[in-house]
This record gives sequence, C-alpha cells and structure tokens, in this order.
Amino acid sequence: MELNGRVVVVTGGTRGVGAGIARSFLAAGAEVLVCARRPPDEPVAAAGRTAAFTALDLRDPAAVTEFFAAAAHRYGRLDCLVNNAGGTPYRLLGEGDAERHARVVELNLVAPMTASLAAYPWLRDSHGSVVMIGSVSGTRPSPGTAAYGAAKAGLENLARSMAVEWAPEVRVNSLILGMVRTELSQLHYGDEAGIAAVGATVPLGRLADPTDVGEAAVFLAGDRAGYVSGASLLVHGGGERPAFLDAATVNKEN
Repeated sequence: MELNGRVVVVTGGTRGVGAGIARSFLAAGAEVLVCARRPPDEPVAAAGRTAAFTALDLRDPAAVTEFFAAAAHRYGRLDCLVNNAGGTPYRLLGEGDAERHARVVELNLVAPMTASLAAYPWLRDSHGSVVMIGSVSGTRPSPGTAAYGAAKAGLENLARSMAVEWAPEVRVNSLILGMVRTELSQLHYGDEAGIAAVGATVPLGRLADPTDVGEAAVFLAGDRAGYVSGASLLVHGGGERPAFLDAATVNKEN
C-alpha cells in the first residue's frame, strides 16, 4: 500500500472533507489520527481500518503542542500533517465586529500555523510533509465570507514560505478546493435540486466528493510527489464559467 507504515494527522478529520481525507489515507495504508473539538458521530473508517481520535481545540497552543508530542510518542513518528480544520458562517463584514471576524482568521490561518509549528520537529525527522487545505475563496472575492477568504489567501502564502524555510527536510503544499458535497451541503445550496443546479455550474458537472480531495492529499503526501513543494493544486472541477460569457451578446446560438 502506498503509505503503509506512515503516520498522518488530519485536523478536523471527523466529518465532511476531513473525514474523506482521513478515509483516503486509511485506504492508502497509513495510520491516521484525527482531531477535533468533538468526537465523530461514528468512527472514521475505511478498508477495514479505523482512524484514532483525540479531542483538541486548535486555538489552544499549549494543547496543540502536547497533542503532537503525544502522537509522536504513541506512533514513534509523524509523516504528514493535513491542516483541514476551518470554516465560517455566512456574515457580511458590516454585520459583525472586528473581533468576530478575527475569530474566523484565527481558526483558518493562525490555527494551521500553530499546528504546523508544533508538528515540525517530527516531520523534519521523518522528512515528511504538510498539506494545507485551502479554498478558491482565497483567490477571488468572497462576499459574506470575507474574513474566511482573506485567511485562506494567507494560508496559501504561508505554505509557500514554509516550503522554502523548511526545505529540504519538509515539503509543504496546498490543495485549493472548490465546492465539495458534504453532509452540510443542503445548508449552503438547498435541496437536491439546488445542489444539482450548483453542480451544473462546474465544468465537470458536479460538486467534488470528499474522496476527490482525499486522493489529492494522498498524492501530495506520497513519494510520487517527492519533488513537489510550495505548490498549489486546484481541486475545483475546472473552476467557474466566466460570467461575461453568458452576459455577452455575441456568439450566441439562436
């Protein structure tokens, strides 16, 4: 198996995209440890194997440092950190104060940096890697999620700087995600008809599945990506059809 004997930590790995990533690593043979503030509703499992779980608030630096020390002691090594934990509610900038928006930045940018720094000594020893889970929100305007978009833009830049500073011992890369279908998709896109309508706007015709993200993460963590560092891999199904193409009055079929 591609990652047999490797040890991987997936933050926020108990549901949605994070659980999909964890399952892909399990299927690839890795030992997987997921962390989140709350345990999963059911164990995260794949290929007859189950991820271990530890409760952790990534905004507590002391707890994060203790978590990675304990993980390295438990498994004897650490080969990959996937910084997946994050998210945001929909909130226009004028509808919240700076402190509320700053909490979004803390979760989506400061927490991944905290986790990466805490994991670094063991990743260096194993010549491992970090995979940041970014978003297309960091590459375009994000009305209603401006703080989240700003944090994801910063996360991609942080990954590129880390890739330079930590080379050659540790590789650091980013996955830039488009829309992913999870158990929370109906909150964002509505019923099945709404999800299908949104998926139809993607060139590949559907939202991503968490497994699509997981397989890309496994690639970046594995030996086949041994010369890939400081890279940003778009996992967005081709992106978005430019609005001007539909607005233009030329090249229309009658």
